[in-house]
Amino acid sequence: MRDPIKEYAAVEEAARKFVKSVAEGNSSHARELFTEDAVLFGILDGKMERGSIDQFYRNVDTVGAGEGFKARIDVVAVEETLAVVRVLEEGWGGRIDFTDYLLLLKIDGEWKCVAKAYNQNSDTIEK
Repeated sequence: MRDPIKEYAAVEEAARKFVKSVAEGNSSHARELFTEDAVLFGILDGKMERGSIDQFYRNVDTVGAGEGFKARIDVVAVEETLAVVRVLEEGWGGRIDFTDYLLLLKIDGEWKCVAKAYNQNSDTIEK
Protein backbone atom coordinates (compact mmCIF):
# COMPACT_ATOMS: atom_id res chain seq x y z
CA MET A 1 0.00 0.00 0.00
CA ARG A 2 1.35 3.42 -0.93
CA ASP A 3 1.65 5.79 2.00
CA PRO A 4 0.21 9.33 2.07
CA ILE A 5 2.37 12.20 0.79
CA LYS A 6 2.93 13.43 4.38
CA GLU A 7 4.87 10.22 5.07
CA TYR A 8 7.16 10.89 2.09
CA ALA A 9 7.81 14.35 3.53
CA ALA A 10 8.67 12.80 6.92
CA VAL A 11 11.16 10.44 5.25
CA GLU A 12 12.73 13.32 3.32
CA GLU A 13 13.05 15.33 6.52
CA ALA A 14 14.81 12.41 8.20
CA ALA A 15 17.24 12.12 5.26
CA ARG A 16 18.06 15.83 5.58
CA LYS A 17 19.95 14.93 8.78
CA PHE A 18 22.31 12.85 6.62
CA VAL A 19 22.83 15.69 4.12
CA LYS A 20 23.26 18.29 6.87
CA SER A 21 26.01 16.21 8.52
CA VAL A 22 27.87 15.78 5.24
CA ALA A 23 27.49 19.44 4.28
CA GLU A 24 28.73 20.67 7.66
CA GLY A 25 31.41 18.00 8.19
CA ASN A 26 29.76 17.14 11.50
CA SER A 27 28.32 13.67 12.16
CA SER A 28 26.08 14.79 15.04
CA HIS A 29 23.00 15.21 12.82
CA ALA A 30 23.48 11.81 11.14
CA ARG A 31 23.88 10.17 14.54
CA GLU A 32 20.24 11.14 15.18
CA LEU A 33 19.20 9.37 11.96
CA PHE A 34 21.14 6.08 12.07
CA THR A 35 20.47 3.26 14.50
CA GLU A 36 23.41 2.20 16.67
CA ASP A 37 23.78 -1.03 14.70
CA ALA A 38 23.40 0.53 11.23
CA VAL A 39 25.74 -0.78 8.55
CA LEU A 40 27.74 0.78 5.72
CA PHE A 41 28.77 -0.69 2.37
CA GLY A 42 30.62 0.93 -0.52
CA ILE A 43 33.93 1.37 -2.29
CA LEU A 44 35.86 4.58 -1.62
CA ASP A 45 38.80 5.30 -3.92
CA GLY A 46 39.00 1.61 -4.79
CA LYS A 47 38.92 0.35 -1.19
CA MET A 48 35.95 -1.57 0.18
CA GLU A 49 34.24 -0.05 3.20
CA ARG A 50 31.83 -2.29 5.08
CA GLY A 51 30.65 -2.75 8.59
CA SER A 52 29.63 -0.28 11.22
CA ILE A 53 28.22 3.14 10.35
CA ASP A 54 31.02 4.51 12.55
CA GLN A 55 33.24 4.57 9.44
CA PHE A 56 30.83 7.04 7.83
CA TYR A 57 30.93 9.20 10.95
CA ARG A 58 34.75 9.23 10.86
CA ASN A 59 34.75 10.19 7.18
CA VAL A 60 32.27 13.02 7.74
CA ASP A 61 34.12 14.36 10.78
CA THR A 62 37.55 14.32 9.13
CA VAL A 63 36.74 15.46 5.57
CA GLY A 64 34.69 18.61 5.17
CA ALA A 65 32.16 18.66 2.35
CA GLY A 66 33.83 21.58 0.59
CA GLU A 67 32.51 24.88 -0.70
CA GLY A 68 31.00 23.48 -3.89
CA PHE A 69 29.16 20.61 -2.22
CA LYS A 70 25.64 19.96 -3.51
CA ALA A 71 23.09 17.29 -2.64
CA ARG A 72 19.68 16.11 -3.76
CA ILE A 73 17.29 13.84 -1.85
CA ASP A 74 14.95 11.51 -3.74
CA VAL A 75 12.44 9.46 -1.75
CA VAL A 76 12.25 6.32 -3.88
CA ALA A 77 9.68 4.33 -1.91
CA VAL A 78 7.67 4.41 1.29
CA GLU A 79 5.81 1.24 2.26
CA GLU A 80 4.26 1.56 5.72
CA THR A 81 7.37 0.78 7.85
CA LEU A 82 10.05 0.72 5.14
CA ALA A 83 11.53 3.52 3.04
CA VAL A 84 14.29 3.81 0.46
CA VAL A 85 16.03 7.13 -0.16
CA ARG A 86 18.57 8.03 -2.83
CA VAL A 87 20.93 10.91 -2.10
CA LEU A 88 23.02 12.39 -4.90
CA GLU A 89 26.16 14.17 -3.70
CA GLU A 90 28.49 16.33 -5.78
CA GLY A 91 31.84 17.71 -4.69
CA TRP A 92 32.29 16.01 -1.31
CA GLY A 93 35.74 16.85 -0.01
CA GLY A 94 36.07 19.10 -3.04
CA ARG A 95 36.32 16.17 -5.49
CA ILE A 96 34.02 13.16 -4.95
CA ASP A 97 30.53 12.53 -6.32
CA PHE A 98 28.46 9.83 -4.63
CA THR A 99 25.11 8.13 -5.04
CA ASP A 100 23.94 6.92 -1.65
CA TYR A 101 21.03 4.61 -0.89
CA LEU A 102 19.61 4.79 2.61
CA LEU A 103 17.32 2.06 3.94
CA LEU A 104 15.02 3.37 6.66
CA LEU A 105 12.61 1.65 9.03
CA LYS A 106 9.85 3.32 11.00
CA ILE A 107 10.76 2.42 14.56
CA ASP A 108 8.50 3.60 17.40
CA GLY A 109 6.95 6.15 15.02
CA GLU A 110 10.30 7.61 13.88
CA TRP A 111 12.16 7.05 10.60
CA LYS A 112 15.61 5.61 11.37
CA CYS A 113 18.31 4.54 8.92
CA VAL A 114 19.54 0.96 9.31
CA ALA A 115 21.83 0.76 6.25
CA LYS A 116 23.77 2.99 3.86
CA ALA A 117 25.23 1.73 0.60
CA TYR A 118 26.97 3.98 -1.87
CA ASN A 119 28.66 4.27 -5.23
CA GLN A 120 31.52 6.66 -5.87
CA ASN A 121 31.26 8.00 -9.41
CA SER A 122 34.13 6.46 -11.37
CA ASP A 123 35.40 9.80 -12.71
CA THR A 124 36.08 10.95 -9.12
CA ILE A 125 38.14 7.96 -7.98
CA GLU A 126 41.62 8.89 -6.83
CA LYS A 127 44.11 6.19 -7.71
